[in-house]
Amino acid sequence: MFEGLIDRFALIKRKILGYGRITSQELESINKEIKISLLQADVNYLVVKNFMDGLEEKTKILELSRSLKPGDLVIRAVFEELVELLGSETRSIDFRGDTYSVLSLIGLQGVGKTTTAAKLAQKFRDRNPLLVPADTKRPAAVQQLQMLADRAKTPMVPLEKGSAAATVKKARQLAKDKGYGLIIIDTAGRLHIDDELIEELQDIHRTLKPDYRLLIADGMSGQDAVNQASRFNEQIGLDGAILTKMDGDARGGAALSIKSAADVPLYFIGTSERLDGLETFHPDRMAQRILGMGDVVSLVEKIKTVEGEIDQERLQKKVLKGDLNLEDFLEQLAAVKKLGSLSKIAAMIPGVKETDLDEGQFKKMEAMINSMTRRERLHPEIIDGSRKRRIAAGSGTTVADVNRMLKEFSYARDMLKKFGRGMPMKMPFKIPK
Repeated sequence: MFEGLIDRFALIKRKILGYGRITSQELESINKEIKISLLQADVNYLVVKNFMDGLEEKTKILELSRSLKPGDLVIRAVFEELVELLGSETRSIDFRGDTYSVLSLIGLQGVGKTTTAAKLAQKFRDRNPLLVPADTKRPAAVQQLQMLADRAKTPMVPLEKGSAAATVKKARQLAKDKGYGLIIIDTAGRLHIDDELIEELQDIHRTLKPDYRLLIADGMSGQDAVNQASRFNEQIGLDGAILTKMDGDARGGAALSIKSAADVPLYFIGTSERLDGLETFHPDRMAQRILGMGDVVSLVEKIKTVEGEIDQERLQKKVLKGDLNLEDFLEQLAAVKKLGSLSKIAAMIPGVKETDLDEGQFKKMEAMINSMTRRERLHPEIIDGSRKRRIAAGSGTTVADVNRMLKEFSYARDMLKKFGRGMPMKMPFKIPK
């Protein structure tokens, strides 16, 4: 996510922090590089102009000449301006306490509305959600929503013959009768915004007034997403937006532009095709990621979701005794996988980029451990030459790969035991290759 923009800002940040003193000439050079980086990320040119005006105003009042670390002051100004650009505050869905809430998902064809509907059902499953197909033009859309509803274990209203409004009306009655707390409407899409689509959406919204009209837009579409937000907002009104496919090659222009250019705040971003691949959009955390400061808060939140799956007390005792085995490692690897892809986790760690962790290496290690017998996983020391050859053949790796993995595991186990007992480390030391 934003890989190119993050790389460019990393260079700018290094340059800023490298200055012992910052004069007006240095500031002009820095601002020019920031402007070029934003334009290359496909940020709306008017948004870039407003951003640069705001940044220049902020840096004018900074007493850079008197500061021992003028670079830190400039970075802070850039961060504050980025947060403001991204929407300042984190948006959340406020549910009605006494009755059902309604989310209407709006957008063009192929942007991921149907998948997002199921993701929202998964995210808010405690609200007892009900999915509503409102696309009478494309029969496959109903089938797709039904498949996703089954995966999310969420009920779906059958499509009524006639208008989409008839299905929505039935959903309203079902919510009243069976106590559903959230209705999610998957509206129809088109290749472009036309009068027929607008009339259909208005008809649905007259039948069942939504609490939130949310635009679903492809994060990889750049300025197109901003244009869609502006047009839909003018014609039917929008409460917010969700950007999909942000795990792809999105340059970031849509996310950085949509609030300022179309006055549509971001609520969520889609980070994978999985049903749990929907993240709340935090402007401050996103600004931290862009500036290479990581996102430790989000990482901690992710870790808390899997903490209960590992017996921490048992694991700590094994670390102290030096009794860790490959079965323990496999258990931890399974928990880490539930956090999402390693590249996304890496992006949340300050100073680490998505490309810094090789996911392929972890998959190879998992394949090698899965090719072992349980006895071998519990007692790695019994793995001799013939066993290594069998493990390599079973995992599609080489004996050298198996040797390397066993050596690194043994080293890590010894180091953890020393750290656990508070023993001093002799430095420098090398991790075996």
